Amino acid sequence: MAIVRWQPYGAVASLQDSINKLFQDAFSRANIDEDFALSAWKPVVDIFDKDDAIVIHAELPGVKKEDVAIEVKDNVLTLRGERTESKEIKEDKYYRKERTFGSFHRAFTLPAAVNPDSIRATFKDGVLEIEIPKPEEQKPKQVKISIE
Repeated sequence: MAIVRWQPYGAVASLQDSINKLFQDAFSRANIDEDFALSAWKPVVDIFDKDDAIVIHAELPGVKKEDVAIEVKDNVLTLRGERTESKEIKEDKYYRKERTFGSFHRAFTLPAAVNPDSIRATFKDGVLEIEIPKPEEQKPKQVKISIE
């Protein structure tokens, strides 16, 4: 028979550890930040660099382009909108309801001052594409050097 050290507060410590882990997991998954605090859902985005522009793709399924607003102020691009729930379903006898509705807000700091008038946006198949041309000084300069 093995001798086991008695820990009078072991059960309480174990419970406290479990509660701490629960809160830590919940907050790390939710990625608590300004975006999470301001809206029930937020569209997922991809931001990538092209030679002459920065491009943002935002997934907005079920959102009408009339319900989306894009603005640039103080070098911050803000994307706002709302996804409204369809009223076609008369009875609320869902087996599963996972989609979220309501307003959303995303803000992105741009890496350099941009001309807001040159920004172009297109909306197709539930994906919003925002193309932000880079200022001249940010474009990579390629110089061909001759060999003598």
